[in-house]
Amino acid sequence: MTPTVRFAPSPTGYLHLGNARTALINYLFARRNGGRFILRLDDTDRERSTAAFADAILEDLAWLGIEPDAVVRQSDRFGRYDQVAEDLRRSGALYDCYETAEELDYRRKRLRARGLPPVYDRAALALTNDDRARLKAEGRSPHWRFLLPDAVAGSAKGTTGADDASVVSWTDLVRGPTSVDLRSLSDPVLVRADGSYLYTLPSVIDDIDLGITHVIRGEDHVTNTAVQIALFQALGGPVPSFGHHNLLVLADGSAMSKRTGTLSLRSLRAEGYEPMAVASLAVLVGTSEAVEAVASLDDLAGRVDLAHISRAPARFDPSDIAGTNAELVHAMDYEAARPRLDTLDADLGPAFWEAIRANLTVVADAEAWRDVVRGPLAKPAGDAQDAAFLAAARDLLPPEPWDAASFRAWTQAVSAATGKRGKALFHPLRVAMTGREDGPELAKLMPLIGFEEMSARLS
Repeated sequence: MTPTVRFAPSPTGYLHLGNARTALINYLFARRNGGRFILRLDDTDRERSTAAFADAILEDLAWLGIEPDAVVRQSDRFGRYDQVAEDLRRSGALYDCYETAEELDYRRKRLRARGLPPVYDRAALALTNDDRARLKAEGRSPHWRFLLPDAVAGSAKGTTGADDASVVSWTDLVRGPTSVDLRSLSDPVLVRADGSYLYTLPSVIDDIDLGITHVIRGEDHVTNTAVQIALFQALGGPVPSFGHHNLLVLADGSAMSKRTGTLSLRSLRAEGYEPMAVASLAVLVGTSEAVEAVASLDDLAGRVDLAHISRAPARFDPSDIAGTNAELVHAMDYEAARPRLDTLDADLGPAFWEAIRANLTVVADAEAWRDVVRGPLAKPAGDAQDAAFLAAARDLLPPEPWDAASFRAWTQAVSAATGKRGKALFHPLRVAMTGREDGPELAKLMPLIGFEEMSARLS
């Protein structure tokens, strides 16, 4: 069977770096194993899901280099979910409950006060038809819970003791042998009182219908996986393999969210970061692999193995993006940079790119060096001694054409004439030539600036 994975974001906000981690791990797993990658848009929340966010997800994935083999929208599949939900009702696996949110909250508080887990007690299973009629007459509409399997069908939840019937176990692709005792959980609500679906049921139906063989997601889904395995079994569908990777967290341990705006893929793209810088960090942080810039997704796929993912949180410092991005820019050849330099009106040729790239964090930084080369520059403040030194340097400028050796010959002549060496020689020349304290090699900039502009800057 062809390995098939899915990435299932909700189009209720922009993707952030943590979402990118899950998407990339799935995509690279599919690439590594000759499989398929499906994008499933979990847009059952009709109030918060928007077409704009769905489009943004597709744009972000394309920017990362992820091309889904198929795109599925849950909003197109409500008829299928209704059919399966009705089958579960008929079988008794889905049962109707009429408690209000306030009543359920009160029960949970009472259980906690007694030192018991706040697990739903299945009181609704004892309702008679007369009870249901009375509750409906009060204006209540039922929500529907999935009857989790336990040692004794229909027994009260939250009891102690061990029984294999209540324990769901699987060999996690990341965590190894994993078990969850379903008696520690409430029967999950699958259908709200208004008839809308929570995440669990549509997700399992889709995984069955789409032939998903591997579900790889964040470790915050471990408990949910146990419930879903029980639901797969209730529906008679094949249970996929599950893997739960560690979560990407900020350096202080705080979680990322769609409200972490500065780490949305949209904002990172706007800041000029390379997609492979973002992908390299998103995937390699929190693994046994070296965290470094990787040139392509194919190369990254060769490094990513689920067995190499740590159990500890993947701590990430946003400042690391700049350094990783700089690694890629410094190694970028002119032909790769040329289209973006052209967009920036900063394509001054291969020699310009060769001169400046080691001083860039993002390609867009080339604009500043374009201005340095083209001029004119504001005259830096200096004393009479500096002015005399620069005038001497100007008078010693050799005639064009210039090459990389011209700067060395010129500065040797200036040093001989003025007696200045080292920093005393090069610092005032750099400030006069570029208006900056540091930057690219002056020998490479000099031919780009040209005789006329150099003369003006030294005057």
